[in-house]
Amino acid sequence: MVGDDKLRGISGGQKKRVTTGEMLVGPAKVLFMDEISTGLDSSTTFQIVNTLKQYIHILDGTAVISLLQPAPKTYDLFDDIILLSNGQIVYQGPSDLVLEFFESMGFKCLERKGVADFLQEASVNLALVISRKDQEQYWALKDEPYSFVTAQDFTKAFQLFHVGRRLGDENAAPYNKRKSHKAALTTKKYGVSKKELLKACFSREYLLMKRNSFVYLFKLMQVGLHIF
Repeated sequence: MVGDDKLRGISGGQKKRVTTGEMLVGPAKVLFMDEISTGLDSSTTFQIVNTLKQYIHILDGTAVISLLQPAPKTYDLFDDIILLSNGQIVYQGPSDLVLEFFESMGFKCLERKGVADFLQEASVNLALVISRKDQEQYWALKDEPYSFVTAQDFTKAFQLFHVGRRLGDENAAPYNKRKSHKAALTTKKYGVSKKELLKACFSREYLLMKRNSFVYLFKLMQVGLHIF
């Protein structure tokens, strides 16, 4: 029993796992999951993300997951990283190249420091005063004076980085419709033709009549008795 406001049921962490399981049931190839680690310990979060990774790789799908301060072993499970700061895309690409990008900006992750914590403290300047202090400790260019790097500066630098240039070239290339799947969404005003709509409505009505055949048969007999 999952439970509700009146019935206690299972715990909050178990409810979250049930919700995650519901998302995995069905033919969905794209999953959007926001803060799925809330209320869960690091071990459970790792197990869930690891299961999602295997699910996505086997079924050739895509999962976009946002986590709040993930543990290093959980962070290492991700293939790609999307780093946002003040509405700007600071980095979007392979997880094994994100440190290379920040090193090109003059910032280096300290030893025994998790990459996720480093990314948050070095670029996600939600609290400006704290972030200025946190960012400076990662400055690796000792021969050059440190100056605070804003999210806009990171964004501009990423567009010039080889990962950002490749991403920009892919977005600038015209879309080849011949490579799209037959089940892809249509670009027309209506998704299906009138003939397909009529066929779907007829099939639905026939199914309803078949399910309620006893009712229709009873009404037919009732009308026949009134006539005779």
